[in-house]
Amino acid sequence: MEKKVRIADVENDDQLMVLEEIAYRIWHEHYEPIIGKSQVDYMLSNFQSAEAIKKQIAEGYKYFLMRFNDEDAGYFAVLPGYDTKEKMFLSKLYVDKKFRGNGIAKSSISYVEQMCKQNGQSIIWLTVNKHNSGSIEAYKKMGFVCTESIVQDIGNGFYMDDYKMEKQINI
Repeated sequence: MEKKVRIADVENDDQLMVLEEIAYRIWHEHYEPIIGKSQVDYMLSNFQSAEAIKKQIAEGYKYFLMRFNDEDAGYFAVLPGYDTKEKMFLSKLYVDKKFRGNGIAKSSISYVEQMCKQNGQSIIWLTVNKHNSGSIEAYKKMGFVCTESIVQDIGNGFYMDDYKMEKQINI
């Protein structure tokens, strides 16, 4: 059987609930060892819940579900022109552990590259936790480079301690 990655725009409340469920699963599995349960719970509630995602979409974010062989495998979100019109902000890219290693993230980055080309944008940028070594290595393999270190206060005594990474796109 041929393995297929499908990417779909998030357009309705049912999809938002699927996103929230995927986020809960991924964040508790992957991020608790990195940032702890309290910060994971805070970030899920404030940034990854269906309600928070709906608000982000209203602010211009575009969310996408990733499916692998007709199973929900993860999601990503972009914000075109967040800091300059030449750049695409890849706000989120999360793949469920069960599906990692199947080229899903790579397919998603290719999808974002095509969006950049259509929008005339030459750079994709993202932030990644400094202790998320597997993701950092995966981004490097896909052509991203670290450009700076960022510490952001996200409220409630929590901080994001990230690297900013960028990838040049030939448009």
